[in-house]
Amino acid sequence: MSRDTQLKERWERLVDILSNQFSQGEDLDLDAIIYLIGVQELGKVHREYKKDEKLNLMHIAICRLLEPYGFYEFDYFDEDGWPHYIVKEQLPSLKAGEQSVLMKEAIVNYFLEREVID
Repeated sequence: MSRDTQLKERWERLVDILSNQFSQGEDLDLDAIIYLIGVQELGKVHREYKKDEKLNLMHIAICRLLEPYGFYEFDYFDEDGWPHYIVKEQLPSLKAGEQSVLMKEAIVNYFLEREVID
């Protein structure tokens, strides 16, 4: 099975699992899944977030997802428990489709590590 086919199948399986768990079966998009990862990484799942906090949660998720690729490194938790990352390497210029593939791959790897999918 090609790497692209495997990624596509894992991505679809993951979207099904998360959509059934968090949106009554309506497919979650990439941004929604990134937001969920941010909430998971913060560890404060049962609360409402303001718009700017939601953006910060997505930033946390992106940093965490791209950390294994060498783009970010965890730095510290602040007094409110929010994780902070430092930029290790600038992201390359990618076309929208390439960005999407990179993020999907990183998300699939994140959930493989947590044994949500195999």
